[in-house]
Amino acid sequence: MTDPAAPSARPEGGAPPGRAAGLQGAPARASGKAEAGPGRPPPLPATAPTPGAPGGGATPPGPAARLAALLAVLAGAPALVWPAFVNGYPLLFSDSGAFLHQTLGPLVIWDKPHVYGPLIHLFHWRVTLWGPVLAQGLMVSWLLWLLQRALRGQARPGAHLAAVAGTAALTTAPFSAALLMPDILAPAVLAALLLLGFARDRLGRAEAAGLFLLATVGIASHLSHLPLAAAVIGMVVLLARRPVPVLRTAAPLAGAIAILLATNLWGHGRATLSPHGATFALARLQADGPAAEVIRARCPASGWYLCAFADRLPMDSDEFLWHPDSPMNRAPDGTARFLGGALLSAEAREIVGETLRAHPWDVARDLVLNTLRQLVLAGAGDTLPGKDLPVAVRPRIAEGFPARELAAYDASLQVRDALPAAMAPILPVHGPVLVLGALLAGLAWWRAARDGEARRLGLVVGLLVGVTANAMATGGLSKPHLRYEARILWLMPAVGALALARPVAPRARRWRASAPARPTRAADRAAGEGPGP
Repeated sequence: MTDPAAPSARPEGGAPPGRAAGLQGAPARASGKAEAGPGRPPPLPATAPTPGAPGGGATPPGPAARLAALLAVLAGAPALVWPAFVNGYPLLFSDSGAFLHQTLGPLVIWDKPHVYGPLIHLFHWRVTLWGPVLAQGLMVSWLLWLLQRALRGQARPGAHLAAVAGTAALTTAPFSAALLMPDILAPAVLAALLLLGFARDRLGRAEAAGLFLLATVGIASHLSHLPLAAAVIGMVVLLARRPVPVLRTAAPLAGAIAILLATNLWGHGRATLSPHGATFALARLQADGPAAEVIRARCPASGWYLCAFADRLPMDSDEFLWHPDSPMNRAPDGTARFLGGALLSAEAREIVGETLRAHPWDVARDLVLNTLRQLVLAGAGDTLPGKDLPVAVRPRIAEGFPARELAAYDASLQVRDALPAAMAPILPVHGPVLVLGALLAGLAWWRAARDGEARRLGLVVGLLVGVTANAMATGGLSKPHLRYEARILWLMPAVGALALARPVAPRARRWRASAPARPTRAADRAAGEGPGP
């Protein structure tokens, strides 16, 4: 029976198909050519798909194999959101209420793309929030299946369940997947783009289309995913040096930009990527100091609103953005400013521009330092407390969901602030595992470079580029937080272990010596592109 996920015909390192695929009686000469003879299959072109591979010219996986693959991926979903089951309800964050309000209100939120709220609405329909969380677990399980196939040649149910078990038990992945936030879409974007860029030959058409859709919506769901995607595309340009892989990875970014322009035109009246993003840039620049210096130097002549608060700056960026008594949210006369961040955005753009012109090197230095700090700051701890949920989330559940859903929310450990204690025994393992993951990824990089394995090299190097870009887009441009890097660093031990695992040899087709098979048209087409960069 054919395995549901056979590898491409060109094995890692460019070995001849006959040797790498284990075809019957096909010894390879030192020159890399396989001999044909009685009982042996003729050598296939180096770029042709191996029998059984997606898009190859062999019998597709049988029903039993497809069912086994489907059951394995489905079984991984609940395992990857196990913290929600311990909690008794999906994990929530203060911003979860805003995303729910996007469709329950409906309400356009000034500081968030109008994407994730409608996305999760497709899975809850005002019935239960378990739907979106289980969908997130299923997404992660599916991506692990595809990554196993891309890195090992084939994906098999037993190996997949082992990978799921290790990821669920030892990494921060389940805490991001069980959280009703777009955090889990950051690693999904990274994995999807890398698979499209470096492992397209190991994907079926429906899988490639699904990854394109996932990457497009995922990039649009949070502004920090834009620089993440741009960094991955730049890496594909450098490693692939061919237009087709670059176009495959750039297409989701173009689609995401179109979504953001359209939704902001609809919701804010402006076709822009972020109508009030300058407010967040100002919060970071004043916290680091350069923008506070510009405000003091230009006031009172500039007439800026913030001149009245020059003596209070710099302050913590989170306090500047969210504290009810911050300069952004309370006027000098003490009156509250509704949507203060939106009101400040025009002035913020001017101050940010002045700061970049006056202190470019200071800004660059602070960006690097904050990025480095974020790279080593990762943990699930800040996703567990529930002190802000009664005000930020409970009203949304009460107004939009059945009474039984509200009762389940009220009974959860997180709402009773008992979840941190319940998770305390498991949290210490995450740090050492993430360090081990970095070592595994580094070793996989070295081995792939040594052996000339282009596909594996692209996936591993792309992973390292992605986690660094994520640190820059979050900690560097916003503020270092535990959950920002924890949402994506778990890919390092997962991908590192898969990249170092022994490749899975496909089961060979039976060949008839009297009628050697010829490469298919699909193989001919594949020969023009080939796998990997």
